[in-house]
Amino acid sequence: MIPIITFLLVVLVSAIIVRIGAVALEMTGLSRDVAAFQAQSAFSGVGFTTSESEYVVSHPVRRRIIRILMLLGSAGITSAIATLVLSFTGITREQAGYRIIVLILGLFALYLFFRSKYIERLMRRAIRRILKKFAPSLRVLDYSQLLGITRGYSIAQIKVKKTSWLANRSLKELQLDKEGVLVLGIYRKVDGREVYLGAPHGDTIILPGDIVVLYGPEEVLASLSKRMRGTKGEKEHEEAVKMAEVRRMQEEKEAGVSV
Repeated sequence: MIPIITFLLVVLVSAIIVRIGAVALEMTGLSRDVAAFQAQSAFSGVGFTTSESEYVVSHPVRRRIIRILMLLGSAGITSAIATLVLSFTGITREQAGYRIIVLILGLFALYLFFRSKYIERLMRRAIRRILKKFAPSLRVLDYSQLLGITRGYSIAQIKVKKTSWLANRSLKELQLDKEGVLVLGIYRKVDGREVYLGAPHGDTIILPGDIVVLYGPEEVLASLSKRMRGTKGEKEHEEAVKMAEVRRMQEEKEAGVSV
Protein backbone atom coordinates (compact mmCIF):
# COMPACT_ATOMS: atom_id res chain seq x y z
CA MET A 1 0.00 0.00 0.00
CA ILE A 2 2.90 2.38 0.63
CA PRO A 3 3.75 2.67 -3.10
CA ILE A 4 0.10 3.54 -3.89
CA ILE A 5 0.01 6.20 -1.17
CA THR A 6 3.33 7.54 -2.41
CA PHE A 7 1.97 7.73 -5.95
CA LEU A 8 -1.12 9.61 -4.80
CA LEU A 9 1.07 12.04 -2.86
CA VAL A 10 3.18 12.65 -5.96
CA VAL A 11 0.02 13.39 -7.96
CA LEU A 12 -1.19 15.72 -5.19
CA VAL A 13 2.09 17.63 -5.05
CA SER A 14 2.23 17.83 -8.86
CA ALA A 15 -1.26 19.31 -9.03
CA ILE A 16 -0.36 21.88 -6.37
CA ILE A 17 2.80 22.84 -8.28
CA VAL A 18 0.77 23.34 -11.47
CA ARG A 19 -1.73 25.47 -9.55
CA ILE A 20 1.09 27.60 -8.12
CA GLY A 21 2.59 27.99 -11.60
CA ALA A 22 -0.77 29.01 -13.06
CA VAL A 23 -1.31 31.67 -10.39
CA ALA A 24 2.24 32.95 -10.89
CA LEU A 25 1.69 33.28 -14.66
CA GLU A 26 -1.64 34.96 -14.05
CA MET A 27 0.05 37.53 -11.82
CA THR A 28 2.29 38.52 -14.76
CA GLY A 29 -0.75 39.57 -16.80
CA LEU A 30 -2.01 36.39 -18.48
CA SER A 31 -5.70 35.52 -18.27
CA ARG A 32 -6.69 32.73 -15.88
CA ASP A 33 -7.51 30.21 -18.63
CA VAL A 34 -4.33 30.88 -20.61
CA ALA A 35 -2.17 30.76 -17.48
CA ALA A 36 -3.66 27.43 -16.39
CA PHE A 37 -3.19 25.90 -19.84
CA GLN A 38 0.41 27.08 -20.19
CA ALA A 39 1.31 25.88 -16.69
CA GLN A 40 -0.16 22.44 -17.35
CA SER A 41 1.58 22.25 -20.74
CA ALA A 42 4.96 23.15 -19.25
CA PHE A 43 4.68 20.73 -16.34
CA SER A 44 3.56 17.81 -18.51
CA GLY A 45 6.18 18.60 -21.15
CA VAL A 46 3.78 18.51 -24.09
CA GLY A 47 5.10 21.78 -25.56
CA PHE A 48 3.34 24.94 -26.66
CA THR A 49 1.07 24.98 -29.69
CA THR A 50 -1.03 28.08 -29.07
CA SER A 51 -0.64 31.70 -30.18
CA GLU A 52 -0.22 32.75 -26.54
CA SER A 53 3.05 30.84 -26.28
CA GLU A 54 5.01 33.72 -27.86
CA TYR A 55 3.86 35.99 -25.02
CA VAL A 56 5.23 33.44 -22.55
CA VAL A 57 8.65 32.77 -24.03
CA SER A 58 9.30 36.46 -24.81
CA HIS A 59 8.59 37.54 -21.21
CA PRO A 60 11.60 37.02 -18.87
CA VAL A 61 9.58 36.37 -15.69
CA ARG A 62 7.14 34.00 -17.40
CA ARG A 63 10.03 32.20 -19.09
CA ARG A 64 11.59 31.58 -15.68
CA ILE A 65 8.31 30.18 -14.33
CA ILE A 66 7.94 27.88 -17.34
CA ARG A 67 11.51 26.63 -16.96
CA ILE A 68 10.90 25.75 -13.30
CA LEU A 69 7.66 23.97 -14.16
CA MET A 70 9.39 21.95 -16.86
CA LEU A 71 12.18 20.94 -14.46
CA LEU A 72 9.78 19.92 -11.70
CA GLY A 73 7.48 18.23 -14.19
CA SER A 74 10.17 15.99 -15.60
CA ALA A 75 11.10 14.84 -12.10
CA GLY A 76 7.51 14.48 -10.89
CA ILE A 77 6.19 12.50 -13.84
CA THR A 78 9.19 10.15 -13.78
CA SER A 79 8.77 9.56 -10.05
CA ALA A 80 5.03 8.95 -10.43
CA ILE A 81 5.48 6.37 -13.18
CA ALA A 82 8.27 4.57 -11.32
CA THR A 83 6.23 4.47 -8.10
CA LEU A 84 3.15 3.19 -9.91
CA VAL A 85 5.10 0.39 -11.58
CA LEU A 86 6.69 -0.66 -8.27
CA SER A 87 3.29 -0.77 -6.55
CA PHE A 88 2.21 -3.65 -8.82
CA THR A 89 5.48 -5.59 -8.79
CA GLY A 90 5.76 -8.92 -6.95
CA ILE A 91 2.17 -9.11 -5.65
CA THR A 92 -0.71 -11.54 -6.09
CA ARG A 93 -3.74 -10.98 -8.32
CA GLU A 94 -5.96 -10.31 -5.30
CA GLN A 95 -3.53 -7.69 -3.96
CA ALA A 96 -3.33 -6.07 -7.39
CA GLY A 97 -7.13 -5.83 -7.59
CA TYR A 98 -7.31 -4.29 -4.13
CA ARG A 99 -4.61 -1.76 -4.97
CA ILE A 100 -6.36 -0.83 -8.22
CA ILE A 101 -9.53 -0.07 -6.28
CA VAL A 102 -7.60 2.05 -3.77
CA LEU A 103 -5.82 3.82 -6.63
CA ILE A 104 -9.08 4.64 -8.44
CA LEU A 105 -10.73 5.88 -5.25
CA GLY A 106 -7.68 7.98 -4.38
CA LEU A 107 -7.53 9.58 -7.83
CA PHE A 108 -11.27 10.27 -7.72
CA ALA A 109 -10.89 11.91 -4.31
CA LEU A 110 -8.07 14.11 -5.65
CA TYR A 111 -10.22 14.99 -8.66
CA LEU A 112 -13.09 16.12 -6.43
CA PHE A 113 -10.64 18.02 -4.21
CA PHE A 114 -9.20 20.08 -7.04
CA ARG A 115 -12.59 20.55 -8.75
CA SER A 116 -14.03 22.20 -5.66
CA LYS A 117 -14.59 25.93 -6.23
CA TYR A 118 -14.23 26.57 -2.52
CA ILE A 119 -10.87 24.78 -2.36
CA GLU A 120 -9.75 26.61 -5.50
CA ARG A 121 -10.54 30.02 -3.99
CA LEU A 122 -8.71 29.17 -0.78
CA MET A 123 -5.67 27.89 -2.66
CA ARG A 124 -5.55 30.85 -5.03
CA ARG A 125 -5.79 33.30 -2.13
CA ALA A 126 -3.04 31.55 -0.20
CA ILE A 127 -0.78 31.16 -3.23
CA ARG A 128 -1.18 34.81 -4.21
CA ARG A 129 -0.38 35.97 -0.69
CA ILE A 130 2.77 33.83 -0.55
CA LEU A 131 3.94 34.82 -4.04
CA LYS A 132 3.39 38.53 -3.40
CA LYS A 133 5.55 38.25 -0.28
CA PHE A 134 8.38 36.09 -1.61
CA ALA A 135 8.28 36.86 -5.37
CA PRO A 136 7.32 40.54 -5.89
CA SER A 137 8.90 40.52 -9.38
CA LEU A 138 5.87 38.61 -10.65
CA ARG A 139 3.92 41.86 -10.75
CA VAL A 140 5.95 43.03 -13.77
CA LEU A 141 3.16 43.08 -16.33
CA ASP A 142 3.68 42.67 -20.06
CA TYR A 143 2.38 46.04 -21.22
CA SER A 144 3.34 45.25 -24.80
CA GLN A 145 0.71 42.51 -24.79
CA LEU A 146 -1.87 44.44 -22.77
CA LEU A 147 -1.72 47.46 -25.10
CA GLY A 148 -1.46 45.49 -28.35
CA ILE A 149 2.00 46.87 -29.15
CA THR A 150 2.71 43.82 -31.31
CA ARG A 151 -0.49 44.35 -33.34
CA GLY A 152 0.16 47.64 -35.07
CA TYR A 153 -0.31 49.94 -32.09
CA SER A 154 2.43 51.79 -30.28
CA ILE A 155 3.29 54.43 -27.69
CA ALA A 156 5.28 57.46 -28.78
CA GLN A 157 6.70 60.66 -27.31
CA ILE A 158 6.48 63.70 -29.56
CA LYS A 159 8.29 66.94 -28.77
CA VAL A 160 6.08 69.79 -29.94
CA LYS A 161 7.75 72.47 -32.06
CA LYS A 162 6.46 75.99 -32.64
CA THR A 163 5.47 75.08 -36.19
CA SER A 164 3.80 71.80 -35.21
CA TRP A 165 0.12 71.20 -35.97
CA LEU A 166 -0.30 70.36 -32.26
CA ALA A 167 1.14 73.61 -30.88
CA ASN A 168 -1.03 76.12 -29.01
CA ARG A 169 -4.22 74.11 -29.46
CA SER A 170 -6.48 72.35 -26.97
CA LEU A 171 -7.05 68.60 -27.06
CA LYS A 172 -10.73 69.25 -27.68
CA GLU A 173 -9.85 71.30 -30.76
CA LEU A 174 -7.34 68.75 -32.07
CA GLN A 175 -9.83 65.82 -31.85
CA LEU A 176 -7.02 63.27 -31.87
CA ASP A 177 -9.44 60.59 -30.67
CA LYS A 178 -11.10 60.69 -34.09
CA GLU A 179 -7.75 59.62 -35.53
CA GLY A 180 -7.65 56.73 -33.08
CA VAL A 181 -5.03 58.41 -30.89
CA LEU A 182 -5.15 58.80 -27.10
CA VAL A 183 -3.14 61.40 -25.19
CA LEU A 184 -1.73 59.58 -22.15
CA GLY A 185 0.19 62.50 -20.69
CA ILE A 186 2.25 65.64 -21.24
CA TYR A 187 5.74 66.50 -19.95
CA ARG A 188 6.17 70.25 -19.52
CA LYS A 189 8.90 72.55 -18.24
CA VAL A 190 7.63 74.84 -15.49
CA ASP A 191 10.05 77.25 -13.75
CA GLY A 192 13.03 75.15 -14.78
CA ARG A 193 11.62 71.83 -13.61
CA GLU A 194 9.76 69.16 -15.51
CA VAL A 195 6.19 68.32 -14.48
CA TYR A 196 3.89 65.62 -15.79
CA LEU A 197 0.20 66.05 -16.68
CA GLY A 198 -1.39 62.61 -16.57
CA ALA A 199 -4.57 61.87 -18.54
CA PRO A 200 -5.10 65.52 -19.59
CA HIS A 201 -8.67 66.72 -20.21
CA GLY A 202 -10.08 68.31 -23.35
CA ASP A 203 -9.40 71.90 -22.30
CA THR A 204 -5.67 71.23 -21.87
CA ILE A 205 -3.63 73.27 -24.35
CA ILE A 206 -0.48 71.76 -25.85
CA LEU A 207 2.38 74.25 -25.77
CA PRO A 208 5.58 74.44 -27.83
CA GLY A 209 8.31 72.53 -26.00
CA ASP A 210 5.87 70.02 -24.49
CA ILE A 211 6.61 66.32 -24.83
CA VAL A 212 3.30 64.58 -25.56
CA VAL A 213 2.89 60.86 -24.77
CA LEU A 214 0.52 59.31 -27.31
CA TYR A 215 -0.97 55.85 -27.87
CA GLY A 216 -2.39 54.77 -31.22
CA PRO A 217 -1.65 53.17 -34.61
CA GLU A 218 2.03 53.39 -35.49
CA GLU A 219 1.52 55.07 -38.88
CA VAL A 220 -0.71 57.77 -37.37
CA LEU A 221 1.82 58.54 -34.62
CA ALA A 222 4.57 58.79 -37.21
CA SER A 223 2.46 61.23 -39.23
CA LEU A 224 1.64 63.36 -36.17
CA SER A 225 5.32 63.77 -35.31
CA LYS A 226 5.90 65.46 -38.68
CA ARG A 227 2.57 67.23 -39.18
CA MET A 228 2.90 71.01 -39.60
CA ARG A 229 0.24 73.62 -38.91
CA GLY A 230 -1.69 75.17 -41.76
CA THR A 231 -3.93 73.94 -44.56
CA LYS A 232 -1.77 70.93 -45.28
CA GLY A 233 -1.87 69.83 -41.65
CA GLU A 234 -5.67 70.14 -41.52
CA LYS A 235 -5.98 68.06 -44.68
CA GLU A 236 -3.74 65.35 -43.18
CA HIS A 237 -5.97 65.35 -40.09
CA GLU A 238 -9.12 64.87 -42.18
CA GLU A 239 -7.51 61.99 -44.10
CA ALA A 240 -6.36 60.39 -40.84
CA VAL A 241 -9.92 60.60 -39.47
CA LYS A 242 -11.26 58.79 -42.54
CA MET A 243 -8.57 56.11 -42.27
CA ALA A 244 -9.37 55.67 -38.57
CA GLU A 245 -13.02 54.98 -39.38
CA VAL A 246 -12.03 52.36 -41.96
CA ARG A 247 -9.61 50.77 -39.48
CA ARG A 248 -12.25 50.72 -36.74
CA MET A 249 -14.77 48.97 -39.01
CA GLN A 250 -12.16 46.41 -40.04
CA GLU A 251 -11.15 45.67 -36.43
CA GLU A 252 -14.78 45.32 -35.33
CA LYS A 253 -15.43 42.98 -38.27
CA GLU A 254 -12.45 40.79 -37.31
CA ALA A 255 -13.62 40.76 -33.69
CA GLY A 256 -17.14 39.73 -34.69
CA VAL A 257 -18.69 43.03 -33.60
CA SER A 258 -21.66 44.19 -35.67
CA VAL A 259 -21.05 47.50 -37.44
